[in-house]
Amino acid sequence: MSYIQGETGDWEIVIGLEVHAQVISNAKLFSGAATAFGAEPNSQVSFVDAAFPGMLPVINEHCIEQAVRTGLGLKAQINLHSVFDRKNYFYADLPQGYQISQYLQPIVGKGEIVLDLPDGSSRTVGVTRLHLEQDAGKSLHDQHPAKTYIDLNRSGVALMEIVSEPDMRSAEEAGAYVRKLRSILRYLGTCDGNMEEGSMRCDVNVSVRKPGEPFGTRCEIKNVNSIRFVMQAIEYEARRQIEIIEEGGKIDQETRLWDTTKFVTRSMRSKEEAHDYRYFPDPDLLPLELEPEWVEDIKKTLPELPDDKKARFISEYKLSPYDANVLVSEKARADFYEAVAKGRDPKLAANWVTGELFGYLNKAGKEIEESPVSAENLGGLIDLIADNTISGRIAKEVFEAMFETGEKAADIVEKKGLRQVTDTGAIEASIDAVLAANADKVAEFRSGKDKLFGFFVGQVMKATQGKANPALVNEILTTKLKG
Repeated sequence: MSYIQGETGDWEIVIGLEVHAQVISNAKLFSGAATAFGAEPNSQVSFVDAAFPGMLPVINEHCIEQAVRTGLGLKAQINLHSVFDRKNYFYADLPQGYQISQYLQPIVGKGEIVLDLPDGSSRTVGVTRLHLEQDAGKSLHDQHPAKTYIDLNRSGVALMEIVSEPDMRSAEEAGAYVRKLRSILRYLGTCDGNMEEGSMRCDVNVSVRKPGEPFGTRCEIKNVNSIRFVMQAIEYEARRQIEIIEEGGKIDQETRLWDTTKFVTRSMRSKEEAHDYRYFPDPDLLPLELEPEWVEDIKKTLPELPDDKKARFISEYKLSPYDANVLVSEKARADFYEAVAKGRDPKLAANWVTGELFGYLNKAGKEIEESPVSAENLGGLIDLIADNTISGRIAKEVFEAMFETGEKAADIVEKKGLRQVTDTGAIEASIDAVLAANADKVAEFRSGKDKLFGFFVGQVMKATQGKANPALVNEILTTKLKG
């Protein structure tokens, strides 16, 4: 169990997350307006989104399907009867004066997410509910020195709010939860999980307590837009609350913001309760009734999800749980790996994908989709190692050239003359030259200094520019040194 050390002993953090995930859909939840990111301000706004009088919402069936699909992916209960409610509050970027959301009867009920933690252990976090709601517009405070501008392009876009149980106990677990949820959503194709563009945002609920005591008063940190910030905000907020309590103060239930430049949370407003929003069923929308057969049809189209894929990679490819986890964390990674491993040694393929490829991609700041080395070309490099055309050491040199140029491994090997020397006569000549130049070391080896064998191998590889077949070098060298 992860505790924070305070002046008065150990404290436990209790964390629950509300993740707002923008539904992948070409149209908004209740209007036909487009949802593309980055359009000119106020160019994707229908009369419904702008709340013109008399405009009625019409539900987008595809958004409902995406919510059900997500619920099934979270192994959650799908509610065949759900209700849309009006959540009443005033804000300049909310033209209706209310948000259409779901309150007491959401479309998806209890589910779960299995977290894969860095130490190799796993932990299940409960999902309380998933409900659908429309997003608000965006207030732009940096366009004018004295005015706030409003962009309603986002107004009415479909959001899934996925609410966790307060089951997490450390910033690390919260980070793992957001990563895993994002991975599941991307596998399902229901949200792109792009936190930089705001299509996935987190409200973080944090409270502290002495181990074994009831839950403390929580504070909610709104709209955190990166996993790193989620973790930093939790660490800071927990320590802030512990300090206040240990000094004899009490925690106010409030909404706070994470300041990304000062790395502190700041008070925003006192936290509203549900009754403050005066929820009531939206009179313009009938209750949503789903056919069980329709839900079953969606279930049949679900892809293989990360947990199932991880189990298959371990059993089918004999990968370690760690490697399997790294490879299935993103669908594009898993697909790339399977294309490389097809018909080849799966462990060697995993080593090259997770080692060389991911290392170079990280250094270059690229995603796997942008890799200059295709799965087919990486497979070609592994084939050259397998058939002894090149050694593993030369392969690293070839890979570097592949990453820089995008060329095929075989072409680079031919162009640079890197083909492995398997001619025993040529290798023998190199070994003879090395032994002749190091007669003193040969005498030492024969008098019992076995460790010098590595020295001779190194000298031969140096003389052949790393092109000699290592197995043949070892074999011939052993024979010669015993002579």
